[in-house]
Amino acid sequence: MSAEPLLTDLDRRTIAVSKALAADAVEKAGSGHPGTPISLASVAWLLYQREMVHDPFDPGWLGRDRFVLSIGHASLVQYIQLFLAGYDIDLEGFTAFRTPAGLPGHPELGEVAGVETTTGPLGAGFANAVGLAMAARREHGLLDASTPLGESVFDHFVYTILGDGCMQEGVTSEAASLAGTQRLGNLIAIYDDNDISIEGDTDIAFTEDVSARFEAYGWQVLDVDWRTGGPDGSGSYAEDLQALHEAIVAARADTERPSLIRLHTIIAWPSPTKQGQASSHGAKLGAEEIAGLKRALGLDPEQTFILPDDVVAHTRKRAAENAQAAHTVWDERFAAWQRANPDGAALLERLEAHRLPEGLQTALPTWEVGQCLATRAASGKVLAALAEVVPELWGGSADLAGSNNTTMAGEPSFLPAPLAQADGDGPFGRTIHFGVREHAMGSILNGIALDGLTRPYGGTFMVFSDYMRPAVRLAALMGIGSIFVWSHDSIGVGEDGPTHQPIEHLASLRAIPGLAVVRPGDANETAAAWAEILARPDQPAGIALSRQNLTVNASATAAAEGVRRGAYVLAEATDADGGQADPEVVLIATGSEVGVAVAARDILQEQGTPTRVVSAPCLEWFAQQDTSYRDQVLPSGTAKVSIEAGIAMGWREIVGDTGEIISIDHYGTSAAGTALFKEYGFTANNIAQHARQALTHTHA
Repeated sequence: MSAEPLLTDLDRRTIAVSKALAADAVEKAGSGHPGTPISLASVAWLLYQREMVHDPFDPGWLGRDRFVLSIGHASLVQYIQLFLAGYDIDLEGFTAFRTPAGLPGHPELGEVAGVETTTGPLGAGFANAVGLAMAARREHGLLDASTPLGESVFDHFVYTILGDGCMQEGVTSEAASLAGTQRLGNLIAIYDDNDISIEGDTDIAFTEDVSARFEAYGWQVLDVDWRTGGPDGSGSYAEDLQALHEAIVAARADTERPSLIRLHTIIAWPSPTKQGQASSHGAKLGAEEIAGLKRALGLDPEQTFILPDDVVAHTRKRAAENAQAAHTVWDERFAAWQRANPDGAALLERLEAHRLPEGLQTALPTWEVGQCLATRAASGKVLAALAEVVPELWGGSADLAGSNNTTMAGEPSFLPAPLAQADGDGPFGRTIHFGVREHAMGSILNGIALDGLTRPYGGTFMVFSDYMRPAVRLAALMGIGSIFVWSHDSIGVGEDGPTHQPIEHLASLRAIPGLAVVRPGDANETAAAWAEILARPDQPAGIALSRQNLTVNASATAAAEGVRRGAYVLAEATDADGGQADPEVVLIATGSEVGVAVAARDILQEQGTPTRVVSAPCLEWFAQQDTSYRDQVLPSGTAKVSIEAGIAMGWREIVGDTGEIISIDHYGTSAAGTALFKEYGFTANNIAQHARQALTHTHA
């Protein structure tokens, strides 16, 4: 902090201009959320001009603090301060707000410089912030473990602003609870408590004591009330930035707890008639109200998009000076770390380049054809094998590690020191215990992935992917490398019954653009799937794993090549002499059904029907292949049968109008998985029968 007063007259004018710019941008767009950008303009100014470490000319600087606007509908709160600080945003972004030519309605990663994550679904950003805070601690341990927490060049703060809507979302509760358990002292949340929602006063649905709730979670809670008149005791509303600054200083000082600053505000203040009103939340204010707002701010009510040159020059000069000063200190510390840690420096260079380590392929376990084990078990063995080779890979489970096999053998838990359960556990551990918090787990994984240096994974049963779907969708929207591990992937779950047997989930997840859904058919395909997922840092993936044992049908070599392409010929059609023949029937299967398809091929071959088996672990990767490869694997004019223990949706496009689809389009029941496969037609004989029908239809 500089020695100058917290606020100068020019700073006050900057805040006034920020409020007016937010109102004008929404008015010009004809839609949006002006109230919160108006009332929080001073908060954002304080963060970007006084509190946070950041660099407008190097938005991805490793030494920066991270900021997440969880109330994404209030995007102008962030955009305006990014612009004023000198990030790569021009005035047209505001004059064309919420159009393709301007700034997007909600913050979007990759679309706006300085935006750390895509927000909009309330609570998601807050949970991302928890992930970013966890990532910072893990990265510290990975690169500079000998340095105490808070003293490393890799330590930084994560700031987030959330509102009443975020507070009401379940994902916020999940993530806040875990953040308290993890004692994330580098996480600072500012809660804009304005008591307003779209439908009116929040009392109609939200009366809990938020402060008590967060204190119970283990957070430091600091209260700043601007409604009481500030330091002059006038009793009128006052934006007391000194009080907020002191709260932020206190938050940074508490290294043992995350901090919640409960800031009591009046939405849209000082708008003359709509301050404190729900009408200012999600609709433009109107010309008359904006004119009144500008008069209250000491601005010309006849002007729009007011950006005085001295304001812009002032804010950009200060942001540049702050960045230069922070860079100078950090660069010296970083250079000293590099000199003292050549191995760490080499690792960091690799991680920043998103380059996989040498030796990954050779580290993967392999299995002989004919061996038998569940793909969840194979996945666990793969993770154990990769532990030494891929140090950036880390994760855990939503309290199902023993079932998901998501614990790397021998790797300590990621826990604050007082909660260590075994030797080695501690703040820099590798195994994350998410608790029964699937939605938060997904969003936290996204936050970790967003920090860019490590690859996180998190596991649960596939049927519970429903709980984390919003986070999965956002991962796909952002194009980040979160890895979702979903075991117990079909009616093969068995006796747990229909509540735990995913039926529609594969189709539902495949419907998410940009998500790779990988369902390996055996252990070797599982190893190959992990390798390919890791080779794609810019695409999230879900790996669907079996509870039940599966026979290994693919050699390690065939799996390594085939899985990479999404689908491949596992077993070729042959003639009566055993030589390769053109297939008359192609059986296409995924996961546990691949083995059944292989058995059906044996029947058809014995009956004189040349039959090919195609294993299709990832339809998304297969769709990315060139036409010649896809036509080679699934030649036109052949009868096609798909076999997958889920709903039929999506398979008609693959098998064609004359093809057959073996699926389950209803819920299962409580019985052994083997019995359910037989009852619902996932048998070699039934598949062979459908293949004959497909032949008849194809050649009719």
